[in-house]
Amino acid sequence: MQVTLEKLSPVLVELRVEVPADTVSTEVDSAYTSLQRRARVRGFRPGKAPRAILKQVYADAVHADVAKRLVDRMLEQAMADKAVQPLTQPDVHPSELDPGQAFSFKARFEVRPEIESVTWEGLEASRPAIEVTGAQIDAEIEKLRLEHATLEPPAEPRAAKKGDIVAVALAFQVPGGKPITEELETEIGARHILPEIDQALEGTEIGATKETEASFPTGHQRKDLRGKKATFKITVKEIKERILPKVDDEFAKDCGDYADLAALREGVAARLKKQAEQRTEEDVARQLVNALCAKNPIPVPPSLVEQQARVTERELVMAAQAQGGRYNPTAELRERVLADSEMKVRAGLLMAEIAKAKSIQVTPEDIEKGYQELAEQSGKNVAKIKAEYRDPNKQQMLIGMILEDKILDLLESSGKITAA
Repeated sequence: MQVTLEKLSPVLVELRVEVPADTVSTEVDSAYTSLQRRARVRGFRPGKAPRAILKQVYADAVHADVAKRLVDRMLEQAMADKAVQPLTQPDVHPSELDPGQAFSFKARFEVRPEIESVTWEGLEASRPAIEVTGAQIDAEIEKLRLEHATLEPPAEPRAAKKGDIVAVALAFQVPGGKPITEELETEIGARHILPEIDQALEGTEIGATKETEASFPTGHQRKDLRGKKATFKITVKEIKERILPKVDDEFAKDCGDYADLAALREGVAARLKKQAEQRTEEDVARQLVNALCAKNPIPVPPSLVEQQARVTERELVMAAQAQGGRYNPTAELRERVLADSEMKVRAGLLMAEIAKAKSIQVTPEDIEKGYQELAEQSGKNVAKIKAEYRDPNKQQMLIGMILEDKILDLLESSGKITAA
């Protein structure tokens, strides 16, 4: 077997493989021998049909089968001989098989780029200052007040206003559709419903009915309503307002294991500081990764970029669904996703090369520490986390995250980090 390898680009190669004529003849003979044992040809007993008759009936099928088996076997051997690992399914173009002639085929596929060296020391980044202000603490306290608020009807009858929780009866019909009635509860001004309905609710008293026109968004969860306009009859059935608790020592105790209001404020400040530190570390890591990619503009395989883009888009879909919306990709958004995916793939290739060059490995102790951190973040016990990560794919994901953290620590320790 003769094998030649041509690099069409840093990430695309083509293998040309030629199989000797004697190998082809042997494979064809073997195929006919196997066929003869099982073929049923009219006028002959099973297994007794002459090869000449079999050739007349089955030649095209036999040649196609032999060609496929030769490609499958020889391509794997050729890739091993040339030490290339395909990232994509090889695009194979075989020649026509002739039992008395050599058989050849071409196979084109993507590969990882060869990286001679990586510039990673002295990368620059700036670390933003961390400051927790009294205003930030007050804002968090206010959020806690909202979480601990009670809902009660207004002391004196009045019209609904922004911030109220209202029970509403809706009646509407879209063109070509049946009349629809439904009841719902919503907060005025929270953008949980169509803006025209939200606006109509403000200033409406219990029992009063208003009419307004509104169009359903094109991404509405019900296909029969998407983009359609309707006239809504809106009746307010109940109004409730939030009664916020007084900010004092008793409120602090209700919010957790705090002795008094001062302890609550200290706890909120510590949490805000920890969150700020986490954001800062993520920002420094992002800067270092961007600098790493800028210093090493290696080519990246399009298949890996597309694969990463699909992962990113799945995350965007899930995030949109979690907020009750729908992911509507535009050409501009798709372009940004692809650019971000290319950066992530390039960073992954470079970090893998750094890990190899510096012999960075993930030890059992690292994995155990990873389990502990996941348990703390999720609130689950370590045994449950370990059970979840018995799955090989999850295990590899965890190892990849730990390895990435190690390399980021290396980049930061050798980098030029200045205070912003």
